[in-house]
Amino acid sequence: MSLASDLTALLGAEQVDVSDAVRAQHSRGEAYAGAVLPDVVVFPRATAEVARLLAYASAHGVPVTPVGANSSLEGHTVPVRGGVSLDLTRMDRVLEVRPQDLLAVVQPGVTYPRLNERLRHHGLFFPVDPGAHATLGGMVSTNASGTAALRYGTTGDHVLALEVVTPQGEVLRLGSRARKSASGYDLCALFTGAEGTLGVITEVTVKLVGLPEAVAAARVPFADALTATTFVTRLIQAGVPVARCELVDPYSIRAANAYSGTSFPEEMTVFLEFHGNAPGVAAELELARELALSLGAGAFEAATDAAERERLWRTRHTMFFAANAANPGLESLVTDVAVPISELPTAVTTALAECAAAGFEANLVGHVGDGNFHLNLYLPEDPAARAAAKGVVDRLTERALAVGGTATGEHGVGLRKLGYMEREHGASLGLMRAIKQLLDPAGIMNPGKKLPEAP
Repeated sequence: MSLASDLTALLGAEQVDVSDAVRAQHSRGEAYAGAVLPDVVVFPRATAEVARLLAYASAHGVPVTPVGANSSLEGHTVPVRGGVSLDLTRMDRVLEVRPQDLLAVVQPGVTYPRLNERLRHHGLFFPVDPGAHATLGGMVSTNASGTAALRYGTTGDHVLALEVVTPQGEVLRLGSRARKSASGYDLCALFTGAEGTLGVITEVTVKLVGLPEAVAAARVPFADALTATTFVTRLIQAGVPVARCELVDPYSIRAANAYSGTSFPEEMTVFLEFHGNAPGVAAELELARELALSLGAGAFEAATDAAERERLWRTRHTMFFAANAANPGLESLVTDVAVPISELPTAVTTALAECAAAGFEANLVGHVGDGNFHLNLYLPEDPAARAAAKGVVDRLTERALAVGGTATGEHGVGLRKLGYMEREHGASLGLMRAIKQLLDPAGIMNPGKKLPEAP
């Protein structure tokens, strides 16, 4: 019998799809050009179905690649060895909301905007905001962060408990509903950010926070990236509790205006947001204003209007797609380094100078309040241009690692960042490979991702 026939008998015909169109949809993510067709796409609706599938896959050596919203930028969801693309988007129920305990329990296919819509009338929200209508399962698997990480942290900071199916089909429950624990090893943390290489997350219990009483946003333009990033580092070092702090370059704003119909001035701009009570937010705005103007900011425009703030952050979340639309027919190379905050001005300005010297008009955006920034380079299908762009990214990453930073602040390793793992982690890669071998001896879980092959 064929793989599709076996899985149909195991799970039912409605859960299994071998059509060319559906397989093509699951052959790649958002920004990784190398597509590979899975042999079959499976859509489970319950944990028991995931367990049956993984037990079968482990016994028969069938690769399994978990998929959520498929918005990955680093090739996490490319089924490089074929097999099964395990699409978890039909496991999309909010199982429980406990406002008295500030927690919610969801299946992995629930998106964070949908969860927040459910939570709004309780005066609560899940604050991690990576954009792209990401699913909670995918966010846990990549330890996603995003625009609000400066104030609220990453997805991992909000995970209380997980239900996980091991590659052998065993269902484990990790963590608890307690806000802290000193019991056992932190297995929730092990699976958070594992990129689907150790098992499949089938249920997530997350911490929630209260909606802020008052919110204000500000737009602060600067003459250049050095002054803008200097402002950011001084603002953070001054202890101002900023909720969001985003740096966007003129090229990205131009693309966003064309894509979203907005009219933001095309300047090197820092976008800020502050959360708290009204007097506190007003005081934080004034501190930021004084610091910005002392560094020569072109303006300091603040707003508390909810519609204007929503328009601003919606535009920010679509900037990747806007930049793609502004560069039709070109391949994109996305960077994602993070450095200690004091190193941010040098890291950003050196990267921009290298891009200019190599002839690339890079789009710069970043969650710069926590030292994380992205450069998107657009290039034709030309080996020389591809080699030049890779050289820029390699040197940018090496500089980040040299100052104690990381090759990926939030996008994850996937396929594209594998080459930097030895440099970043050294001998500890051996321990990581041992963990992978222990949990997934058959090597079926998202093979080829997260860890480079051992020599």
